[in-house]
Amino acid sequence: MKCPYCSNDDTKVIDSRPADDNRSIRRRRLCDSCRKRFTTYEKVETTPLIVIKKDNNREQYDRSKIEAGILRACHKRPISAKQITALVDEIETEIFNKEETEVSSSLIGEIVMDRLKDLEAVAYVRFASVYREFKDINTFMDELKKILE
Repeated sequence: MKCPYCSNDDTKVIDSRPADDNRSIRRRRLCDSCRKRFTTYEKVETTPLIVIKKDNNREQYDRSKIEAGILRACHKRPISAKQITALVDEIETEIFNKEETEVSSSLIGEIVMDRLKDLEAVAYVRFASVYREFKDINTFMDELKKILE
């Protein structure tokens, strides 16, 4: 690893531990030349995941889109940021465990709804109303009946 201070190629690892997300390794390094310390993060390189949208367009998977949808659904609900992060982690793990190079946005939406249903009913209905594009009150009531059963 090249030192960010002096560009020397000789650095050594003095400490390694899992990062906060347990998906990467945090390494403290020491430059043999200038003796400065710096931190690097090592992460497994994965094949990029492509999401097939409803209109058949394709785009690269973006975790922040799932996070944003869940945050909107959970707005003013008794759900902590930690719970939301854990939920997104679980959803992301489920998606990547399918080991596909392409996944439909509808599959992602269904996974999100399944997880939200277990977490909080109001957040689930909010997400479902946008995701399923409820056209009228009857569609909304049908979804509520499913929860109550």
